[in-house]
Amino acid sequence: ETPAINITHASRVLFPESGQTKGDLADYYTAMAPLMLPFAANRPMSLVRCPQGRAKACFFQKHDSGSFGPEISHVPITEKDGGTEDYLYLTDAAGILACVQMGTIEFHGWGSRAQEVERPDRMIFDLDPDEGLDFAHVRRAAQDIAHHLSDIGLVSFAMLSGGKGVHVVVPLTPGHDWDIHKDFARRFAEAMVLAEPDRFTATMSKAKRKGRIFIDWLRNQRGSTAVLPYSARARQGAPVALPITWDELEGMDNAHPFSIADAGCLIERASYPSLRGWGFAEQVLPAL
Repeated sequence: ETPAINITHASRVLFPESGQTKGDLADYYTAMAPLMLPFAANRPMSLVRCPQGRAKACFFQKHDSGSFGPEISHVPITEKDGGTEDYLYLTDAAGILACVQMGTIEFHGWGSRAQEVERPDRMIFDLDPDEGLDFAHVRRAAQDIAHHLSDIGLVSFAMLSGGKGVHVVVPLTPGHDWDIHKDFARRFAEAMVLAEPDRFTATMSKAKRKGRIFIDWLRNQRGSTAVLPYSARARQGAPVALPITWDELEGMDNAHPFSIADAGCLIERASYPSLRGWGFAEQVLPAL
């Protein structure tokens, strides 16, 4: 059943290159909500809002003063300075569409749930290649990271970011805190760099990235977010973040093969046995 969210200005073009409109985006999210919600529901969010379309001013928003309406929930989270702010999260399809109505294109989620903010439940290594590096390098890097994770007993999943990179997603049973989470991610990334300094860097600096892949482990700090599976991206052609199998990754030549025009195909894909259970595993973070 379709949530009763009135989408105004449905004919407004949000993606000038491909002509897709706010109505098209709302239709995409309506269709994809059942697949998105297992990842997006009950997670503090940052939204990328582009009220005038992706080519105009876009901005991140993580707090809501109430303008989004009753479909959006709030969780008070203590900030670094000791103050408390209300972060937004959603619980159902109506929440997704309420965000779209407010000009949201992208959904980014915390690594923990709103009910257990201090207990992270997924780790993400975001592989961000230097400009001009062939996608084959990114593919191989993701596979290598998955093998190293597997060596220490962790199952991981691949997601095409809808941009240039691949996310290696490690679902975890909550239990450890953010300090342990971040420290593990940092040490894992640094070990990869130490082993192959010509291929990898673990620092953000563009200079250090020359010809390398940045293993972005910084997504694993309290308050950081990562783009959620099946989120649209505010990029040319309205691509989407795509869960894939490790076998499929082998045949991909970029990180944005599908767009918001492909909901039917994405729903069909998600029912493949190989993708069922994508992104879920009962596993605890080992002591490294």
